[in-house]
Amino acid sequence: MQQTDPAPNAWPRLDYAQWRDTLQTLHLWTQIVGKVRLTLSPWLNHGWQVPLYVTARGLGTTAIHAAGGMVEIEFDFVDHRLAVRSSEGPDRGFALAPMSVAAFYRQLMGELKAAGFAVTINVKPNELPAPIRFPDDETHASYDADAVHRFWRALMQADRVFKLFRTSFLGKCSPVHFFWGSFDLAVTRFSGRPAPTHPGGFPGLPDPVTREAYSHEVSSAGFWPGNDAYPNAAFFSYAYPAPPGFARAAVGPGAAFFSETLGEWLLPYDAVRTAADPDAALLDFLSGSYRAAADLAGWDRSLDCGMGVAGTPRAIRGQADFEAS
Repeated sequence: MQQTDPAPNAWPRLDYAQWRDTLQTLHLWTQIVGKVRLTLSPWLNHGWQVPLYVTARGLGTTAIHAAGGMVEIEFDFVDHRLAVRSSEGPDRGFALAPMSVAAFYRQLMGELKAAGFAVTINVKPNELPAPIRFPDDETHASYDADAVHRFWRALMQADRVFKLFRTSFLGKCSPVHFFWGSFDLAVTRFSGRPAPTHPGGFPGLPDPVTREAYSHEVSSAGFWPGNDAYPNAAFFSYAYPAPPGFARAAVGPGAAFFSETLGEWLLPYDAVRTAADPDAALLDFLSGSYRAAADLAGWDRSLDCGMGVAGTPRAIRGQADFEAS
């Protein structure tokens, strides 16, 4: 297994109760930015056109084609600034500081318009109980810069390990991306087989979106900072459709457990953070939960391969026989 050497204390402590208000505000801010990308981008399978990505400074959209040019939006969690960069003019943006969701919405829309990218988004938040329209939300207005920075540092580590895990599968696999609706970082593998029509029913998420996202069998894993119902950061893994026996499968490490409420395997973030080898603990969970889903559902396991190694092309099975023929 190839590993890098993370800096000391690379997996920071995350205290849900301590940054709850900031988390809820940031979640809504990311939804506004994500909906800009959603509005300006053609639909891609499984909603892959909508997520944000972990960057060297925070979370960003990557470049979006619009109005004859390109624009990208990035949350800079180092200098704590919302950056709007475009092909058509100078960088724009504003400081990230305590402000209401309504104020953030007005500032972002104003910066986009001034940059030549006026856009109208759906202003109702998704996947949240009792949503408040963005222009009307004066309730959520917290921003703890230190807590946000620590969350981003945790995202960096999860992103790094997820990307390594992603190299060990030859089949269709999503990028490692951050879904602003559910506020989680995720990576998803596909068996290649169609799945039964998803029943939908997720609050704040249109059923056609859910059904398109789960049109094919998946084994998905991710990182989530928690919510009021489960106030702890955790890694998760689920399968759709969940094969019989998945909830009772052997999934390491020992701190992992199946949540009947959430319908997925969970590994507390603190169990990884405090492990002697956090990378190995997380990879054990990712690989074990995938193997359980794939074996129980009868996936083609020839799609599995070793972890990728930097600078070394992957050996092709049967290449020697082909070249000798």
